[in-house]
Amino acid sequence: MKKTNLILLFTLIISITITNAQNTPSDYLQKSWKDVAIKMPSDWYGTSEAKLVAENVLLAQKEIGGWEKNKSFHQKFTEKEKLNYANNTSKIGATFDNNATITELLFLAKVYSHTKDERYKNAFNKGLNYIIISQYKNGGWPQFFPVRTGSTSYSAHITYNDNAMVNIMKFLKTVFLESSEIASLQINKTTIEKTQKAFKKGIECFLKTQIIVKGTPTVWCAQHDKNTLAPAMARSYELASFSGAESVNIVLLLMEEKNPSKEIIASINRAVTWFRTHKVEGIRIETEIQKDGLKNRIVVEDKNAPSLWGRFYDLKTEKPFFCDRDGIKKNSLAEIGYNRRNGYSWYTNAPIKIFSKYDEWKQRIATK
Repeated sequence: MKKTNLILLFTLIISITITNAQNTPSDYLQKSWKDVAIKMPSDWYGTSEAKLVAENVLLAQKEIGGWEKNKSFHQKFTEKEKLNYANNTSKIGATFDNNATITELLFLAKVYSHTKDERYKNAFNKGLNYIIISQYKNGGWPQFFPVRTGSTSYSAHITYNDNAMVNIMKFLKTVFLESSEIASLQINKTTIEKTQKAFKKGIECFLKTQIIVKGTPTVWCAQHDKNTLAPAMARSYELASFSGAESVNIVLLLMEEKNPSKEIIASINRAVTWFRTHKVEGIRIETEIQKDGLKNRIVVEDKNAPSLWGRFYDLKTEKPFFCDRDGIKKNSLAEIGYNRRNGYSWYTNAPIKIFSKYDEWKQRIATK
């Protein structure tokens, strides 16, 4: 064999060896659950490793159809964990918070598309039904269903916080538009119609909950009362307010409507106007190292800094506020305690995404 061919063969062997090393069965164990659930290479969802994960997902599904949040379903369950899931399927805990339930459904759809295991399809349908039955008549969804009680009773609010309802709406869209992986499930016509109806009601809920000030729509609160639809409080430091964060993805979702109604168009235009008039200019957020070695978030004046928005704006003054666990509003980040100052996002640049798409959206609807 010629020397050149030997070199090429050696290079090929090394390349294959490296590739296999990078995709060993245990590689997925180093990732987050969300990455494993929806971001692995397509072929992986047909592997024995994916099937092992799917067994955990099936075991952890609540009787009502949803899943708990912040669980690493791709990690090997101990016998104690398996018993705990099996014994608690009827207990409250199914939620849409932190992408829960939606993530598990997307994972099951991916695995089913490769394996055609009917158990995955049945679990998917059960989870999809959970979404349908947990929707309020007004079109909103709670954070948990069944809702929690006591100090966490705010889980009954219509929840936009952390994009819970937006995530549900996006998922419903993939179902009734029958994306490639969803299509393999061959969801029946009646269920497809239910998802379309649920999505339409969700849009109506967005329009009904948009906060009105002096007759003009503005933006939304992170959560709204399920009965009155008014802005509502969640945790002690999450007071009723205009949301500079959660409102963003609501606007972006409304922009995706192909044939928007006059109400949707007005809603988007007014929200964009609100964002334009509520920028926080001249500051940037930095992290300093304190004498004790701990990191501390501070606000620094900088006239050249890009625009920011507060996460919460006071419903009367329309100015950003900050809040500790005592529920008392403060005017600056420095006035609240270390834990909430550094353990929560009080400023955001997310509205920039709206402005980058707004002109394009206006041109699109102008041609209709």
